[in-house]
Amino acid sequence: MLVPDVLDNGEMTDRDEVDKILEEWANARPDLNLSPLGVFSRVTRIAKKLDRIRAQAIGRSNLTAWEFDVLTVLRRSGEPYQLSTKVLVQETMVSSGTMTNRIDRMVEKDLVRRQNDPNDGRGILVQMTPSGLTLVDIAITRISDAEEVLLKTLSGSEQQKLSQLLRQVALSMSRYGR
Repeated sequence: MLVPDVLDNGEMTDRDEVDKILEEWANARPDLNLSPLGVFSRVTRIAKKLDRIRAQAIGRSNLTAWEFDVLTVLRRSGEPYQLSTKVLVQETMVSSGTMTNRIDRMVEKDLVRRQNDPNDGRGILVQMTPSGLTLVDIAITRISDAEEVLLKTLSGSEQQKLSQLLRQVALSMSRYGR
């Protein structure tokens, strides 16, 4: 929820719910540096809202989030949109048992097919079907369109700067094992 605020010069600005939280904390604990709380509270709130928006876009494409996850890994790999189950497990960060179950269900829905790996007698390759390709392309287009609208108040250079800053924070967190 945005709360209008008036600056000393009479200009209107918008305040969000985090501004209220920061004010309350500043009153309760004026000794703390609350800048990080402002950043991460906003990131958390944005992430939660973005998850809902993405879930809606994926759902409107008749996919579940996990189906979309597997299909995007295959789609990004390029033609013939085929990878080993081992790579899919690594990329989606699920167990091999979970991946086997997911592939079974996706085969039933004609999103992927299994093939023996000609280079590994025991290996299996998973290939996206034309139906899977169509659905993942529709879903990623819907997500891209929705996210573009969300960022329309920022110029292209502002979006790039924000992305760079968030990358710095993500790398910093990775370095400290968090």
